[in-house]
Amino acid sequence: MTGKNDDLELGQFIPLHYHYNMLNDTARMRGFKAALDVAVQPGAKVLELGGGTGVLSFFAAQKAGKVWCVEHNPELAATARNILAMNPNGEKIEVIEADAFEYLPPEPVDVVICEMIHVAMLREKQLPVIASFKERYLKKFGGPLPIFVPEAFIQAVQPVQQSFDFEGYHAPTILFQDPTLAQSKTFELAPSAIYQMVAYQDSLPQTCTWKGRIRIDCGGILNALRFITKNVLTIALAEQRTIDWFSQYLIVPLSEPLIVETGEEIEVEFSYAAGAAFSALTSTLKVSPVQQSDFYTAMKQAQQVKHTPLTA
Repeated sequence: MTGKNDDLELGQFIPLHYHYNMLNDTARMRGFKAALDVAVQPGAKVLELGGGTGVLSFFAAQKAGKVWCVEHNPELAATARNILAMNPNGEKIEVIEADAFEYLPPEPVDVVICEMIHVAMLREKQLPVIASFKERYLKKFGGPLPIFVPEAFIQAVQPVQQSFDFEGYHAPTILFQDPTLAQSKTFELAPSAIYQMVAYQDSLPQTCTWKGRIRIDCGGILNALRFITKNVLTIALAEQRTIDWFSQYLIVPLSEPLIVETGEEIEVEFSYAAGAAFSALTSTLKVSPVQQSDFYTAMKQAQQVKHTPLTA
């Protein structure tokens, strides 16, 4: 895909089989197909950064007049050319073997597709790539900027009690969850709390930082946080709705679990660079109980005394 001097990062050269497997992600495929049908007008010029197998460029080409599909991996670029040649309107798509941090189209475009997205905006280079593109595009062509697909993202974090038991093997490790499936091993202790909302047209942050409080709705053992990334693919104004796609949920275990009770508050804090490794999140992650006021503590003690059975 892309990423200068970063060969070990996921966003550089994702193996081909990973790209092939993404074609089986029904939620992702249907979401982008619907979004591009709305965002791309007949005859439009479209640029895709990090094209992979070319499937998103293919969706765009069903309406677009011209599509430039940029892919850094030589083997994947060749594969995309072969696959696109088998499909309708594939001749509208020019696969460019180039670095998305450097490439600009030969003329202004109407839509830019960029799906270098990993949950929590970790590992892949979505934010740095789009920030770089915007700066170079405006310098070369001036405004306005093209429409971006996705248009925005919303990030949230949720305290959970997670089972890390795997057929008797205890392994408190980072886990991924399909957002379309029920998760029997995950017990939600509170609703998710939004910590970041970003529109790609706006100035883009290069860090994901938050310090906030979450009120526990149901007591239990807080031993993990679930990170949620909702991608707003496009806004369908005529239908007054957004077309969304959720990245896989990320479960991050806590080094020290907390026993929490209903009504208590916890404080969550973290800060990491967009596109960084998972360790950038885990090394800064802090979760602690909020110190209750003297009044709250006194009331809680009074309730405990009230419900203590008398003894002879």
